[in-house]
Amino acid sequence: MTDAPDRPPLRVTISDVAAAAGVSRATATRALKGEGRFAEQTRARILDISERLGYVPNTMAAELAAGRTGTVGLLLRDASNPAYGLLFSCLQDEANRCGLDLVTVTIGADSGGTKQVTALQRLLGMRVAGLIVATGGVTNAQLEPFADQVPIIRAGRDATGDRVHSVAYDEQSHGALLAAHVHSLGHRRVAVLATDPAASFPEHVRVTAMREHLESAGVEVTPIAVGAGPAEGVDAALALASAGRVTAVMCPSDYRQLAVLRAARDAGMRVPADFSVTGCDGILPGADLLGLTTVRVPVEAVARETVAAMQHLLDTDSDSDDLVRRSYAGPLVAGTTAAVLL
Repeated sequence: MTDAPDRPPLRVTISDVAAAAGVSRATATRALKGEGRFAEQTRARILDISERLGYVPNTMAAELAAGRTGTVGLLLRDASNPAYGLLFSCLQDEANRCGLDLVTVTIGADSGGTKQVTALQRLLGMRVAGLIVATGGVTNAQLEPFADQVPIIRAGRDATGDRVHSVAYDEQSHGALLAAHVHSLGHRRVAVLATDPAASFPEHVRVTAMREHLESAGVEVTPIAVGAGPAEGVDAALALASAGRVTAVMCPSDYRQLAVLRAARDAGMRVPADFSVTGCDGILPGADLLGLTTVRVPVEAVARETVAAMQHLLDTDSDSDDLVRRSYAGPLVAGTTAAVLL
């Protein structure tokens, strides 16, 4: 029996060609387009390797770079969440304005991110020119294998490593801003609902920033571990407030803040007379009427810059080796659920 002949991978990327030729992706791209100034032997080597590997240019990306319609895959967390729903609307508006088509997949509960990884694979099967990932439920390590196929940007969450781009909310600033506000109101014993990073990494980052800021200011912080459920930890928080052990409860989302407010009402406790409560997001409909103390995340800025960054990455005249790392902080909404400690 003879060995089967070596075959190139099903989808050879420009990164494969560049690596085999010992040049950057930008150099390989320009050489294949007949642009730029290169030694003739360099161009010939790149062309030869491209042909030998069976590289086929991504025509969707080329069309987008030329100003024509392109298609990008969007993986979105549960759109019923107002923060993700607004992000979807803003991304769609920006894409339409720029002549970019979005193919969207929405994933709800997904332990470990396996469903989301499968969704990304389906989007790649549609030959999309790039991927936008607007969910905190999939890790950077899970995203990295896709980065050799198409440009990939996290929208709303920081990325790590040198392959995945990000246009993020500055959750550390948001957590610190809320903690500084609670401290300025005179609270020195505070409970914080501490979200497990596997349940929501953005909430985890907010909570970590809250705790660090409060503890550095000498505040006694009582963490309450919670998972994905918005009502988790609420009974424990109310018990601490009822016993006078804390004067404020800080929540890493407005959904959790509402759960605390409902439970306080049912228990006959008054907010903020008996204890103060804060959240984060600022997107819930009627949040202003409810007087929620929160931070309004900058959804519009993140959507605008995400689409602009994707266009830049899909422009084959640009050096896609340059990582996009941008973050935006939103303003404090003082509200009425947190008050000066008397």
